[in-house]
Amino acid sequence: MQTSGHTLALEEARLSARRIFSLIAPELEQVEIEFERQAHSNVQVIAYIGDYLRSSGGKRVRPALTILSNYAAGGDGSRYNSIRMATVMEFLHTATLVHDDIIDEANTRRSRPTVNALYGNDTAVLMGDWLYMSAFETSLAERSLPILDILTAVTRKMTEGELLQLTLLGQTDVTEEQYLDVLRRKTAYLFSACCEVGAILGNATETQQQALRDYGMNLGTAFQLVDDLLDFTASEDSLGKAAGVDLLGGKMTLPLIYLLEEDDASRQTLKTIMHDGRYETVSRNELLHAVERTGALERARTRADEYAEAACASLELLPDTDYCDSLRAIPTYVLERDR
Repeated sequence: MQTSGHTLALEEARLSARRIFSLIAPELEQVEIEFERQAHSNVQVIAYIGDYLRSSGGKRVRPALTILSNYAAGGDGSRYNSIRMATVMEFLHTATLVHDDIIDEANTRRSRPTVNALYGNDTAVLMGDWLYMSAFETSLAERSLPILDILTAVTRKMTEGELLQLTLLGQTDVTEEQYLDVLRRKTAYLFSACCEVGAILGNATETQQQALRDYGMNLGTAFQLVDDLLDFTASEDSLGKAAGVDLLGGKMTLPLIYLLEEDDASRQTLKTIMHDGRYETVSRNELLHAVERTGALERARTRADEYAEAACASLELLPDTDYCDSLRAIPTYVLERDR
């Protein structure tokens, strides 16, 4: 049987990911060790949940961005302060996931029960708070006000993004700009912070620091756009969590915003699905067919492509190295991933 072009693209993305991360495999191993160290606590429940979260895995994209940006700016990503700050970025990301799962009432992530599903919301809230505070405590050791400013700002942005998203739940008149504003705050600013912190640790010039900051912002936007597309197109098994849940939770993502621009008659259908909290009146496959038929899905994919291209363009001011090549390869991996 002939392999489909889509399957080939996914396989190329996986090969690309292996090439990207193999370049810094020793550093990422050190991040895992540092994660375990930072998650250690004399409070048994914290130590146990911290180890559970670490062993849940994840792509470790954010630590990788921190380390690669450090190298791309001329630094040494294997130095302990680089590993330590790369781990801090993963701590911040993990804290947001713990809190997001509470808000979304999610029961699975990465094919495992969420912390809130195992221990309840009270414990999950406090664990997320502990992760945030631990991240800041560790970052203080760097004694860098610019880095602390970045971390403070990104934490505020992520919280604002969650609050803004809550105000938009259940609404079908969400604009593209409102959607992108929430997306940037919840996801892209942290990508940008990872790259900028890596640049600062690598003693980057102001121009290089700005370039890597912009790269992270555009990459993070593309990453989340693809994530929202996968909620439509991917299976629950490949995602490692429930599929098609964004709309059930009242969230309007870009394909749906574009769908209503082309077919306003679908508005009542979306309202019904939100109200019911399940795909009963209209199946998920029927909704997927609608966004494909109107071109909304392809239009959203094009927007992701545009942000990925902008990310690569931001790197033109950096020296041409293997690490910069890896940063250029990440947008392709992001666009072609299936989970």
